[in-house]
Amino acid sequence: MGIRDPYSHSVIPICFATCSIEPKSATTTLPEKLKAIHSAGFDAVELAMSDLLAYGKALNGQEPDVSDYDAIVEVAKHVKPVAEEIGIAILMLRPLARFEGWKVGYQDNERQDAFARAGGWLRVMEALGTDMLQVGASDAEDISDSVDVMAADLAKLAEMCAEKGFRVEIVKKANQPNLSLTLDTFQIAGGEFGDPTTRSGLIEDISRPELQARWTASLRELSSTVPPEKIFVLQLSDAYKMNPPIEDLQDGQEQRPRSKWSQNYRPLPLDGGYLPVHDVLRAVLDTGFRGWMAVEVHDSLEELEGSDMETFAKTAKELLEKLLLFSW
Repeated sequence: MGIRDPYSHSVIPICFATCSIEPKSATTTLPEKLKAIHSAGFDAVELAMSDLLAYGKALNGQEPDVSDYDAIVEVAKHVKPVAEEIGIAILMLRPLARFEGWKVGYQDNERQDAFARAGGWLRVMEALGTDMLQVGASDAEDISDSVDVMAADLAKLAEMCAEKGFRVEIVKKANQPNLSLTLDTFQIAGGEFGDPTTRSGLIEDISRPELQARWTASLRELSSTVPPEKIFVLQLSDAYKMNPPIEDLQDGQEQRPRSKWSQNYRPLPLDGGYLPVHDVLRAVLDTGFRGWMAVEVHDSLEELEGSDMETFAKTAKELLEKLLLFSW
């Protein structure tokens, strides 16, 4: 399957994050999601831990505790043959959050918990038959701001994974052969160009020409400095321009504007968003990358019924094909 690069004629493999297809019906099961995604023409899924836990409830009547890895492993053992029968690969397990950066001597309990969680996730990966773990950059408060500390944690995680022949997605400085990058069009364009708190939807603390110049320079640097073999996956999504803008975090609010934007207002590319997603895709392709492309959207405005899942996934594939053509 996959999608064909219209210029090199190579086939680019595509996957879909299971957490990005959320019907209103609470009775929709993980196997139903996998069937819909496969039928739409996707090669693999990024399997979210939340979907695995929900399937545990469907199987056993009760969702396993997030730290009960014996129970989660048993659920994963059910999922593996289901995916194999459907014919869809499990590209990765995602996302191990708030892992790196805990301060030695000050946050030892949190650090110990992080590595214990990582060990549990590796057990789940073995049961699923996947070899890739996605680690989300930590947003925990009060962790170390030292790149060296975070890189050392990730390097240690990569060593744990290497013992099992696994790979980890995230970062460059840790310098491990099985540790690399997930690039995300929303995080790049939304972080360096867009802003959900302004009426223009753009960063406004610098002039528009300066913003455009910095954006162009950043993408040029990406294309010229990131080796294509160090990119494991390119995740694709867009963002809605917020009208009215999301207000800055006030006392008593629990969610920062960019976090709210990310978790609720990220549609499919070319489907109502406004970020220069095509610029990011072009820059990544200019590295020589032709690996996995993944749909990861979080769109609270998209209300799916269970029967709509395959149609939604087919639309996603069609838009990826258009985006690829548009980005040359």
